[in-house]
Amino acid sequence: MERLDKVLANAMVGSRKEVVKLIRAGAVHINGTALTDPSAKINPHEASITVNGVPVFYKEHYHIMLNKPQGYICATEDLREKTVLDLLPEDSVPKHKLFPAGRLDKDTEGFVFLTTDGKLAHRITGPKNHVNKKYYVEVDKPLHAEWAADFRNGITIDDGYQCKSAFFEMLSETACHLTIFEGKFHQVKRMFEALGCTVTFLKRVQIGSVLLDSSLQSGNFRELSEAEIALLEIVPEEYL
Repeated sequence: MERLDKVLANAMVGSRKEVVKLIRAGAVHINGTALTDPSAKINPHEASITVNGVPVFYKEHYHIMLNKPQGYICATEDLREKTVLDLLPEDSVPKHKLFPAGRLDKDTEGFVFLTTDGKLAHRITGPKNHVNKKYYVEVDKPLHAEWAADFRNGITIDDGYQCKSAFFEMLSETACHLTIFEGKFHQVKRMFEALGCTVTFLKRVQIGSVLLDSSLQSGNFRELSEAEIALLEIVPEEYL
């Protein structure tokens, strides 16, 4: 059971203050009966909710796939920089409750997962869970196929840390896919620096078993399907 005003705010009927006004004005009906107490408890999964006669469909959490362009930071707010939430229209999703699960550098593009669910975010970003992230990488020098073994064995980066096993797949002389299972600061860039290369372009294309939607233009977003949400915990067999 949840407070009526909280349910309506989560359903994007309006801000908490706005929905309180609607409730007290008698505009909200639950199972055909007007409720005027904002603190009244209802079961949002079973109740029939209308506001001014319009049905309201409750959603506990929002999960967003965003194709981040360069120039934005993965934060909810910043006084100097543009954040990924600046890419979301005010009235499309409850952006004030969304936050990025994990980070991409300002100059890195691709899949950012935005959610209102702290537990799911922790499952994706928690270091003990080893959820894979796949990147498309371009570098300034030729790659070598034998590096696949080096990545498998664990690249040692500049501070002496030995990275966990990673999956390297050459696509061309200077482009590859790299899948990692942790998220150290600037990790992908530092791994290639350890091999004598500088990353010139970086884009995250997959989180867990969920691929970045190829039809999603840079800067655009969409909600994840229930099937995609379920897939987020599954490590693709090719990386096992």
